Amino acid sequence: MNYLKYIKNYLISVLTIHILTLFYTNVVVYAISFEEAVPCENLQLGQYICKEPIVDVETQSEENCDKLTKTVPVECMPAANVTCKSSKYGGAEVTFNGTTPGFYKNVSCRWTNGHSFETALLLSVFLGMFGIDRFYLGYPAIGLLKFSTLGFFFLGQLVDILLIAAQVVMPSDGSDYIIDYYGARVTRISMNEETYIQPSDS
Repeated sequence: MNYLKYIKNYLISVLTIHILTLFYTNVVVYAISFEEAVPCENLQLGQYICKEPIVDVETQSEENCDKLTKTVPVECMPAANVTCKSSKYGGAEVTFNGTTPGFYKNVSCRWTNGHSFETALLLSVFLGMFGIDRFYLGYPAIGLLKFSTLGFFFLGQLVDILLIAAQVVMPSDGSDYIIDYYGARVTRISMNEETYIQPSDS
């Protein structure tokens, strides 16, 4: 008699566990199947790849670079089998194949306005005592002061040669120098939330 009662309790507990497991599985599958897709612009790194910006041959900088933000929009392709809401398709959920553009992302660029690095440096070396380099870069007051003092008695000329060569003194309009795209350009390194810091081995 006790044996039958034990089997009955065992079967009830197993049946309860199966029913609860089935219910939980259906709830989870239902929740996953109706999870809303994120906008393509909010995809994580590694879920998309962006094209390189087009480089202008004349200015050696990216085409359509915005003067104020110093960014340029580039096409980005979500990875294969990634589903997201694409603004290019009116906000519709699209599953991408890895080669179809899904959104635009702004990347940093160099805005130039016709000031050549080589020209500025040569003017500073050969005509810096007359302030021609500062006139060229858009600093007429300093250029006039250098002209009237013979480049601060050549000391200001030497300082300007070093500052222009180190690309500390830039054009006054906030633009970058025209330098070969892969040339000797000084890049100031900064960090943001997308910067990866390699952990030390120790």
